[in-house]
Amino acid sequence: MEEYLKEINERIYNPSDNINSVKGFEIISESLVYKVFDVFGRNSLLSILYQTGVHPGTIIAERIKREYGKEDFEIMEALVILMDELKEFYSIQLRDIEQYEDRYRIIIENHCFLRNPISNREKLDFGKAFCRINKGYFETAFKKLLGEKIKKIEINYLENDSDKDVCVEEINFYI
Repeated sequence: MEEYLKEINERIYNPSDNINSVKGFEIISESLVYKVFDVFGRNSLLSILYQTGVHPGTIIAERIKREYGKEDFEIMEALVILMDELKEFYSIQLRDIEQYEDRYRIIIENHCFLRNPISNREKLDFGKAFCRINKGYFETAFKKLLGEKIKKIEINYLENDSDKDVCVEEINFYI
């Protein structure tokens, strides 16, 4: 029996530093998205994913306010500070800044931490349900950083730019 156990253990042994946590995260994320959709429906799924981003968005905004000793930031100041803080999870470049009477519209190219998991899963698409996590995160963080000077913040997916390996998104700051 001892020899049998040894043989099995040798065959199934995998060093812990060889575990692919990212691949496991991708599989579970896809499953979670579709299980919540199946059980609770589209609206609940979108709400749950958005709310998943709200809490960390609140935390980062509170941390930035403490670090800078301010309660309210200007739009571009908040954008630069937040994006600088998040370099570990996002690679963002500004594509365009437009100013209108009622809002600022900033077009960004975003390669986020969700991009690779989404691209590796058949049922997940760029700009769809799973991306609501980022929407909740950024809209909340910006609301907290900009305060009363902003009526509304809205982030929308525009397109996938596969050549640059980014999502193109717009951030609307309604004044």
